[in-house]
Amino acid sequence: MGSETTKAVPLTCHGHSRPITHLNFSPVLDDDQFYLISACKDNNPMLRDGATGDWIGTFIGHKGAVWQARLSADASFAATASADFSAKIWDSQSGECLHTLTHAHIVRAVAFPPQPNPPLVATAGFEKKCRIFDISRSTSSQSATSSPTSPNGTGSPTPTPCLSEIGIGAHGGPIKSVIWGPDSNTIITAADDKMIRWWDLRSNRLVEKFEVEGVVGTCELDPLSKHPTLSVAAGKSAYFFSGAQPGQLLKKITTPKDIAAVALHPKQRKIVTGGAGDTWVRIYDFDNESELEVQKGHHGPIWTISFSPDGKMYATGSEDGTVKLWKFCSDPYGLWR
Repeated sequence: MGSETTKAVPLTCHGHSRPITHLNFSPVLDDDQFYLISACKDNNPMLRDGATGDWIGTFIGHKGAVWQARLSADASFAATASADFSAKIWDSQSGECLHTLTHAHIVRAVAFPPQPNPPLVATAGFEKKCRIFDISRSTSSQSATSSPTSPNGTGSPTPTPCLSEIGIGAHGGPIKSVIWGPDSNTIITAADDKMIRWWDLRSNRLVEKFEVEGVVGTCELDPLSKHPTLSVAAGKSAYFFSGAQPGQLLKKITTPKDIAAVALHPKQRKIVTGGAGDTWVRIYDFDNESELEVQKGHHGPIWTISFSPDGKMYATGSEDGTVKLWKFCSDPYGLWR
């Protein structure tokens, strides 16, 4: 990363009115475009052009903070997890809510399998279990007035089928993140009990688990390699696991600061971190673990970080209610000319 990157002013994406909780880029699509979705405590996830940060649309319908938002592999669907005891599946082009998946408690996490037009979605949260829903059978959402504890009223749409529940009784705290493994047969859960767990979807059994030292922050697969690495922020450390071998720790990097969010750039061998007690973005060398530089611009803790699918920039989301895009290459890129 050349010195030019340190001088590039970040692009600030306004529009949200509360803290940003999660960011997710789509892969690069056939038209060379990609998209960015942001989750926020203002109840209204937003879709943006991934390269410029330009606002495209807002998904309206949640009645509580949205904790996580993800796009499907072809960006045709969006999934959101909310404190209103629901997850929602959206048509990302029209903004229409296709499914409302009601739960008995706060939903913190959602994940699609790594395939276009996904037939399934995974959800998790304060129920302390992961659910797998079939979203291929119906395009009608459940009644907006139905609650998790009330029966479906006469004439209301058929609920979206829940195919299985994973990890019942196994998690000692709410699940903060759920990741669909690259082989589609593995689900990874990260919970407040400081445990990362790998589950085999074919048997619904626990395959491996790993205890981290500290409260879990972000837990994400890097989008930049064919054999992705699972990056986990917890306490003052960042953990990097093999995406192919459940539970295989590749590296642990410990820093002087608490780490709430981490993202890995495998080709440049660098990591980007943000913390609860820090407003600066920090960049470290993955191999020698030295701090390379800091990026200043946010006015609150940084809760989420994600690299763009081309690896030429990264996005950060903060308590200050803004999303910022940071250039991560030395050549002209996007709006940085």
